[in-house]
Amino acid sequence: MKILVINCGSSSIKYQFYSLADNRVLAKGIVEKIGMKGSFLKHEKESGQKVLFEGEILDHKIGIEYILGVLSSVKHGCVATLQDINAVGHRVVHGGEEFSESVLLSDETIAALEKYNELAPLHNPPNLKGIYAIKSLIPEIPQVAVFDTAFHHTMPQHAFMYAIPYALYKKYGIRRYGFHGTSHRYVSNRACEILEVDPKTVKVITCHLGNGASACAVKYGESIDTSMGFTPVEGLIMGTRSGDIDMGAVTYIMDKERIGTKSTSILFNKHSGLLGITGISFDMREITTAAANGDERCQLAIKMLNYRIKKYIGAYAAAMGGVDILVFTGGVGENSDITRFGVCEDLEFLGIDIDQQLNTGLRSKEQVISKKDSRVKVIVVPTNEELMIAIDTQNIVYKSVANS
Repeated sequence: MKILVINCGSSSIKYQFYSLADNRVLAKGIVEKIGMKGSFLKHEKESGQKVLFEGEILDHKIGIEYILGVLSSVKHGCVATLQDINAVGHRVVHGGEEFSESVLLSDETIAALEKYNELAPLHNPPNLKGIYAIKSLIPEIPQVAVFDTAFHHTMPQHAFMYAIPYALYKKYGIRRYGFHGTSHRYVSNRACEILEVDPKTVKVITCHLGNGASACAVKYGESIDTSMGFTPVEGLIMGTRSGDIDMGAVTYIMDKERIGTKSTSILFNKHSGLLGITGISFDMREITTAAANGDERCQLAIKMLNYRIKKYIGAYAAAMGGVDILVFTGGVGENSDITRFGVCEDLEFLGIDIDQQLNTGLRSKEQVISKKDSRVKVIVVPTNEELMIAIDTQNIVYKSVANS
């Protein structure tokens, strides 16, 4: 089956086109600066050849028209007609309490999804724009929504509830949902494949570290806790998000700065995290370089980042009654040996003992980086959320056909 995977952001569309029958990525690319000057589509063929198309891409529908046009073009495409696309899988960030697994999209399910826009206002609306566009352009092709929140639906109530009036949970659905679920699911399962162990027999902590970052406790194949909460701002320190902060400090800042809820949201989502601490960047590469050159605030940011991750590892080891595997993934987790070392340092008492020779210089490669006698296996696994979306999409479409 040939599956087009689409991930729509507020001004971008990432895509990958899979042939799952022979495990090939036929094409991939990104549309950027939608609705802005200088918008473009960057397309990469299976051969690795890259092509750039510039044009006036006013909205997501036009962006997806560009993508479909390139995929079916004689010169750069990989399908004879758009009907050769068997299904389209969409990344959807928030599925609320209603969607605990990926779902075949219909008018009814799309309508149900729309009510979760207010829970993820930065993510779900553009996700839906991609769904609307495909429905308009190639309505006969089945679509599937794959949710960031779905993997975390196995969390027990005592882990996902907040200690607020219960009526607010019932009225507004205020609880921990967690995100990056597709990534945590992929890397936890892939780590077990590499180590040749059954996921249902081990306790895994996965650290998805990038501009957005989260940790997850995966006990016997199921998520039992995760660091992101009602929104993606809770938990670890991120590129521009604060992570955990005392609510009293939030209201104090609002009073002192005389700002409302919208400005406060921008402050803690866009101007905090590593950028807020360093004052110069949210990019770990730039921060690491500056720290090595003596920048004290960058040195502080690195220590704070590592410390917060370390605390969550300890907490999740306690929550699961131990840990067997620690996984690093995401742009920082896969590429920053300094972060991996800083996080694992002094965790030997938990059985975490990394081999610096294996860790140093490792970039975006599947690799065990713990010592042979380390009780906990520490492993780097590059994430592949798009592949998980494609597989889910194929399975759901097959199931739909079988049940029809």
